[in-house]
Amino acid sequence: MNYIEADSHADLFVPHSFEEHVVDLGEIRMNYAVVGDPASPALLLIPSQSESWWGYEQAIPALAEHFQVFAVDLRGQGRSTWTPGRYTLDTFGADLVRFIDLVIERPTLVSGLSSGGTIAAWLCAFAKPGQVLGGVWEDAPFFASESQPACGPSVHQGMGLTFELWNTYLGDQWSVGDWAGMQRAIPRVMPRSTLQGLARMFPMPLGERPADPPQNMKEYDPEWGGAFASGSATASCDHENMLSNVKVPVLITHHFRQVDEHTGRLTGAMTDFQAQRVQELVRQAGQPVSYLSFPDMGHAMHRSDPRLFAETVIEWAATAHPAVASAGRA
Repeated sequence: MNYIEADSHADLFVPHSFEEHVVDLGEIRMNYAVVGDPASPALLLIPSQSESWWGYEQAIPALAEHFQVFAVDLRGQGRSTWTPGRYTLDTFGADLVRFIDLVIERPTLVSGLSSGGTIAAWLCAFAKPGQVLGGVWEDAPFFASESQPACGPSVHQGMGLTFELWNTYLGDQWSVGDWAGMQRAIPRVMPRSTLQGLARMFPMPLGERPADPPQNMKEYDPEWGGAFASGSATASCDHENMLSNVKVPVLITHHFRQVDEHTGRLTGAMTDFQAQRVQELVRQAGQPVSYLSFPDMGHAMHRSDPRLFAETVIEWAATAHPAVASAGRA
C-alpha cells in the first residue's frame, strides 16, 4: 500500500504559533517545530495517540526558557507521512533515533504523553548510546496498552474499546469517516463507568460533544487505533523487557485512573499496581526513577495545566541526575 504524504490532504491543516519544518528520515518525512536557544539543553516532545505536535503549543513557551524544544508529529499523525501497516513501537522509536541524529544532533531529554510516553521509554531503553539523557513518561500506559501484559489489565480491558470505535467508524486512513455514526455508537457500546472516567481524563466544557471531528482527529490515521487494539503495535516490544533495559533516569507522572470493581475495566493509563511494577523494573535496571501521582489530573497535563507540566519537567531535569543537571546549567 502506498504511503500518504501531507500534501495529499493539505486542506486539513491550520496555522499555529510556531514555524513548522520537515525532515526526510528515509522511510518517512517527519514534521516538527523547534523553539528555543540552540545553546540550551535539548528536549524532545513526543505526542500521544491522536495528538499532533501542537498539542504542546501552550507548554512550549515556558519550556523554551530552559530548553531548545523539538516537538514532532509521529508517523500517521499531523503533517508527517502516514504509513499503512507500519505502526509499531519499534518503528516509532526508530524514526526518533534518526530524528535525534539528523535534527537535534546532540544528547537530548525526551518527554512523551500516553503512547508517546511508551515511545519515550523505548528511547530510554533502545536509543543509540549517548543519545538520550533522561525521560519524562507522562501518564503512559505501561502494560495496559499490551494485549498480553506481564501484569494488570490489558488494552482489551482499557482504552482498546475506544481505539476499536475510532478504527471501525473512521477506518484506516479515514476510509470510512462515519463520525456521526461513531458518536451515536458511543453510549450504546461504552460502559457508563467508562464514559464517566473518560470525561475526567479528557475534560471539555459541559455538554460539548463535537458535531464534526476536532482538528487533532482530522490529522490522525485511525489505523493507529486498530494497531493498538489488535496488539500488533506492541507485539514486538514487550514492556517488561523494555523497562528492564532503561539506561537513563526517568520521571513518571500518573494521572486520573479508576478500575471498575465489577468488571476489572481500567479507565486511565495504568493501574497503581502497574505503575509500581514499572518503578521496580527501572530501579532493577540500575536507574533513578521519580514518581508523581496526580489522581485528579486529566490525561494530558501539558494541555490541562501547561504551566504545571513545564515546572514539573524543569524541576526534575535540574535535579534528576548529574548529567542532566550539568546540561541544565550549560
